[in-house]
Amino acid sequence: MTVFTKNRERLLEGEIAEAFFQAVLEEARQHGLLSDEHFTVDGTLIEAWAGHKSFRPKDEDEGGRGSGGSATERDFHGERRKNDTHASTTDPQARLFRKGKGKEAKLCFMGHVVTENRHGLVVSARTTLATGTAEREASVAMMKRLSRGHRSTLAGDKGYDSAAHVRQLRELGVTPHVAQNDKGRRSAIDDRTTTHVGYEISQRKRKAVEQVFGWGKTVGPIRKTKHRGRDRVGWMFTFTQAAYNLVRMRNLLCPT
Repeated sequence: MTVFTKNRERLLEGEIAEAFFQAVLEEARQHGLLSDEHFTVDGTLIEAWAGHKSFRPKDEDEGGRGSGGSATERDFHGERRKNDTHASTTDPQARLFRKGKGKEAKLCFMGHVVTENRHGLVVSARTTLATGTAEREASVAMMKRLSRGHRSTLAGDKGYDSAAHVRQLRELGVTPHVAQNDKGRRSAIDDRTTTHVGYEISQRKRKAVEQVFGWGKTVGPIRKTKHRGRDRVGWMFTFTQAAYNLVRMRNLLCPT
């Protein structure tokens, strides 16, 4: 084990990424840059450090392995591969997931952020396995820490419009300002919310969260991770959000 690897494990165990992220937030708070009432949530896929050829049946015997334990060549055409029956031999925690219809399925993790609506700074970051409910579950978990009993609003896209998610947010004292998903179904967001002037503002503000992921995937390292396992991927994702905040703060405090 190299010195770098040993030090990385120590940083993971000491939760240094989260401590650094919180220190950056405190600096932003001291400069009056944070809102503690109005937020936006969103999630993105982080491509795993694992290829499709490593996604093999969980009950596969050693006959499917080559010399040295590597995966042998195999034709996957026509084979139905699912997360409950298959797993990556490179990164068992990576999940095969597609973001939407017509999108390519990839082995990946999910990164989630909550931004405050005043300046678009990231106030909470979380990394999960890639599942169909991960975005809503992460949303509730992050808002439990942020709401702290105060009345607040949370904007989000149509993926967050579910009855259970809306109910959980309201129980936290958070007003859900998520986009209505009423195509072939009934939205959990009614007219009492959508006709409020604050809802319209939240819908405009929520689009700024895309800048976080755009920066993280072009300047930062989160388009395709070079780490394996959710803890290590999450470690780098949290550091990336702290770095984004530092760049954003520099631009806000020292405009050119």
